[in-house]
Amino acid sequence: MKAHITQLLSQAIQSLINAGELPEQSAGQIHLERTRDTSHGDFACNIAMALAKAARRKPRDLAEAIVKNLPASELVSKVEIAGPGFINFFMGPRAFHSVVEQAVREGERFGHSLVGGGKRVQVEYVSANPTGPLHVGHGRGAAYGAVVSDLLQACGFQVHREYYVNDAGRQMDILATSVWLRYLELCGEKFKFPSNGYKGDYVFDIAATLHRNHGDDFRHSAAEVMKDVPPDAAPDGSGDKEEHIDALIERAKQLLSAVDYRTVFDAGLDSILEDIRLDLEAFGVTYDRWFSERSLTDDGEVDKAIAVLKQSGKLYEKEGAWWFRSTDYGDEKDRVVVRDNGLKTYFASDIAYHLNKYERGFDQIVNIWGADHHGYIPRVKASIEAMGRDPQRLTVLLVQFAILYRGGEKVQMSTRSGEFVTLRELRDEVGSDAARFFYVMRKSEQHLDFDLDLAKSQSNDNPMYYIQYAHARVCSVLRQLTEKGMRYDQSMGLASLSLLTESHEQALLVNLSRFGETIEAAALGYEPHVLVHYLRDLANDFHTYYNAHQFLVGDEALRNARLALIQAARQALANGLRLLGVSAPESM
Repeated sequence: MKAHITQLLSQAIQSLINAGELPEQSAGQIHLERTRDTSHGDFACNIAMALAKAARRKPRDLAEAIVKNLPASELVSKVEIAGPGFINFFMGPRAFHSVVEQAVREGERFGHSLVGGGKRVQVEYVSANPTGPLHVGHGRGAAYGAVVSDLLQACGFQVHREYYVNDAGRQMDILATSVWLRYLELCGEKFKFPSNGYKGDYVFDIAATLHRNHGDDFRHSAAEVMKDVPPDAAPDGSGDKEEHIDALIERAKQLLSAVDYRTVFDAGLDSILEDIRLDLEAFGVTYDRWFSERSLTDDGEVDKAIAVLKQSGKLYEKEGAWWFRSTDYGDEKDRVVVRDNGLKTYFASDIAYHLNKYERGFDQIVNIWGADHHGYIPRVKASIEAMGRDPQRLTVLLVQFAILYRGGEKVQMSTRSGEFVTLRELRDEVGSDAARFFYVMRKSEQHLDFDLDLAKSQSNDNPMYYIQYAHARVCSVLRQLTEKGMRYDQSMGLASLSLLTESHEQALLVNLSRFGETIEAAALGYEPHVLVHYLRDLANDFHTYYNAHQFLVGDEALRNARLALIQAARQALANGLRLLGVSAPESM
C-alpha cells in the first residue's frame, strides 16, 4: 500500500518534471509516513515542502500541482492538502481488502519485497574465538545476525553469511597450551595448572582424545615444562599470570616440534570449531563461508594489505615497529600493525580481512560485533579509507551481551574459568524458539536481561507464546470448520470482504496492511525488534477479534469473508515468525 502511493507520487512528480515545473533532481525524494491521527488520512507526505525551494513555489501551491497530477487509483478514496502543504491520503476499503488478497496470493512470500534490488550484502556475525563452546552471550549475536540476514534477503538483497574464524594469535596459543598441559596430566605429570589457562571440561575432553590417539608421543616431564618459567600470580600479589602463560606457550613450542605443536593446536581448534558449527546449526544459524584468519597470512593477504598502506604513505616505522596513522582519521592514537619482533598484530589481520571483503565486490558490508568492540570501529574504517576504499559501504552493528537470570539471580559467565552457561544448555532449557525470540526482542545495542522463567512460561505475559497462540487459534478455527461439516470457500470470502465492517475487523485489516512496510523497516534499519513488536500488536488485534466475534456464523458470505481475513492474519504471523527463526505451531 505504501509502495503504491509512493508510485503515484513518483508519477505525479515526473509529470511536473516533464512539464518543466520541477528540476530533474526532484525525483526520488519522496518520504511517506503513516499518520498518527486517522482524521488526517492514512498516509501523509511532505514532498511539497521539501521541493518548494527548488520549484520556487509556495509549498501549498506545489502540493496542489502534485495532487492535480496524481494518477487515478481505486485504492485511494480521497486526497487532501493540510497545513503548509502536507498531502494526506485516505485509503478506501479496496486498499485494505487487497492486502487480504495479496496474502492469499503470495503465501510464504507475503510481506517480502524487491527493495534491495539484488544488491550483494555480506553479513559477518558471531565470529567468536574458537577457544570454547558458545555461551549465552554469543547466542544473542547469532540470533541477531541470522534474523538481520533473513530480513535483508526477504527484501531482495543477495545475502552472504560469513563467520570469521580467529584461528591464529595468542588466545589460540593459550588454548593449545592448555590442552597440552591437561594431556600431560593424563600422562601422569604433576604441576599446578596456570591460572590464565582455559579450564573448562571441554579442554579435558580434547586432551583425552589427544591422549587416546597419540599415547605419550607429546609427553615431557613437568620439570622440563616448568623449568625457569616465571611464577604464576599468587594471592600475595607476587607473580604475573600473563608472563607465566606466555612463557608456557614458548616452552610448548620449544619442547614440541613444529609438526607436533600444530597437531595439539589443531586438536583444540578443530574440536571446538566443529562444536560451534553444530551448535549454531541446531540454533538455525548457518553460513555460506567460514573464513579462516590463518588463511590471510598463508595466502599473502596480510602482506598485501600492509604493502598497500605503505604505498599510500599511511604506515611509518618507529622503534622497529610499523604503525598505522589512524590519528589522521580521527582515532585517538596510531596503531601498531607489525611489532618490533616482526610479528603482525590482530589489527593487521583485520585490515587484510576487510580489504578482502571489498575486493570480493560486495555492495554493502555488515559487521555484527560485541559492544566491547566499539573502540575498534574508527581504526578499521580508517584503514579502509587509507586503502582507497569507501568506508560508507561498511556498517558496524554492536550487540550487547545478554545477561541471564535463573530463579531471579544473575548467572556469571567466564570462558577462561569454564564457569559459563553454554548456548546449548540454554536451548535445552527454554528451546530454540524462545532463545531466538527473546534475543531479538530489544534493540541490539541495549542490554538484555534474559528471564528464563518468562521464556518458559505458557501465558500471555510471554510475548512469543502470545504470538504463537494467535497462529494456533486460527488453525483451531479451521479444524472446527471441518468438524462442523462446513468448508472454506476462498473465492466467496475474497469477494465478500466488504462485509467486514466491525471495528475489530477494520483494526485487523489496517494492521495487516502494515506488514510489508514493517519488514522493510526492520531490514533496512537492521532492527528485528520492530518485527517482534509488530507481531505482538497483530496477535493482540486477532485475539481481541476472536474474543468479540464468532467466525463460523450461519451467513455463508460473512463466514467466508471472516475466514479469509483470519487466514491472512495467520499467513502474516507465520511469515513473521519464520523470519525470526521461530516456529508457528498449529496447536498449543
